Amino acid sequence: MKRVIRTTPYTINLDAIAAEVATDNPAAAVDLWLHIDEQVEKLADPNFPRRPGRVKGTKELVAHENYIVILEEDATAVTVLNVVHVRRQWPPKLARN
Repeated sequence: MKRVIRTTPYTINLDAIAAEVATDNPAAAVDLWLHIDEQVEKLADPNFPRRPGRVKGTKELVAHENYIVILEEDATAVTVLNVVHVRRQWPPKLARN
């Protein structure tokens, strides 16, 4: 089993997602937060499904039909970088000068 490391951007964005959902349905917000984070915890199992990421060196977990978790992985750990809504531009477009 690998160690799962949750980064600050992941936890901040997961909390923000739950806060937004909570404005309409607090119980659903808690359920969504728990569901996504439980899926993240399952990444400790190297056989739990994930797909190649759109950014080189990353992988993605479809944690919910509307949310994708971005991660990096090595032989001993899974580092969870972020969670984004599927409608969000990912990876973000770089600003042009």
